[in-house]
Amino acid sequence: MTQIDFYTHVENKHQVACMLSAKALERDMRVLIYTPDKAVSEVMNQLLWSASATAFLPHCSPQNELAALTPIIIQHEADGLLHDEVLLNLRSEHPPFFSRFQRLIEIVSTDEADRLAARDRFKFYRDRGYEIRSHDLSKGKS
Repeated sequence: MTQIDFYTHVENKHQVACMLSAKALERDMRVLIYTPDKAVSEVMNQLLWSASATAFLPHCSPQNELAALTPIIIQHEADGLLHDEVLLNLRSEHPPFFSRFQRLIEIVSTDEADRLAARDRFKFYRDRGYEIRSHDLSKGKS
């Protein structure tokens, strides 16, 4: 069954997506960053290029000739899924194919509309019997 993690109280969803992608990469896991549209895919592409001066986060689109070998895929369409390891959802709705992945990561910002959409996704997963772990990223701040 898919392991589901919600990261809540996030100020910048895209930065946290980069951070979590880097952590997965450190654990030799492949990540599919599922974005709502081409514009957000491009934002993620730029952020992953500049995520760290000391680390390289190899990524591409699923259409790239090296996609089968690249650990981080940025995708806004639901077809042509290249692996089943980590799905990082940046959309407001649940991905229809989430259950084929080993792990699903949901990132919830402090924006009220985003929080409401996340509650709907949380309820959707919970009502289907998935165990959900929550991680409050506001804790530990001064």
